[in-house]
Amino acid sequence: MTLVTFQSNDDFQAYALNVARNFEALAQQTEAIEKAVALVTEAVKRGRKSIFCGNGGSAADAQHLAAEFVGRYLRNRDAIASIALTVDTSALTAIANDFGYDQVFERQLRGLGQAGDVLIGISTSGNSRNVVLAMEAAKSLGIGTISMTGDGGGALAAMADVAIRVPSKQTNHIQEMHIAIGHYLCGRVEAAVS
Repeated sequence: MTLVTFQSNDDFQAYALNVARNFEALAQQTEAIEKAVALVTEAVKRGRKSIFCGNGGSAADAQHLAAEFVGRYLRNRDAIASIALTVDTSALTAIANDFGYDQVFERQLRGLGQAGDVLIGISTSGNSRNVVLAMEAAKSLGIGTISMTGDGGGALAAMADVAIRVPSKQTNHIQEMHIAIGHYLCGRVEAAVS
């Protein structure tokens, strides 16, 4: 039997300082983040929607950020059209069963996406096959694309209109920065259209 113990405050302090260093380095992505804000803001002003997808923790981020747009982030305002392709379990399981898991986002995007929308593909590795296929489909449909990845960027960064590569190779730290970027995006878009 393995004994599980709590970490000391010193351990958390080191963790917090590492997170702070990551966020300081994230400021180098300001240009890409501002381009993402502009792309989504323009789409919303034209009556289009943002569409999010990702796996695991990135699926939770996709769902969270779409909800901030449809509900509210910081201001009471009209709903902003947004959807996460991760939340319809019937579609996910039917598509995975009938076509394969790699196509769960692509197939939904082809049914729900319209030219002028924006797809935000979230993947810590940048190589999640189902997100990559959705990004390819977005290109063919005239949908703008934003990738949020880790430091390497993977295939997603190479194909996105706007690639945001956060400065870490460690999944938990990448996810911390992704949600902060997503919150910033929500706040800026909300302010621009309210």
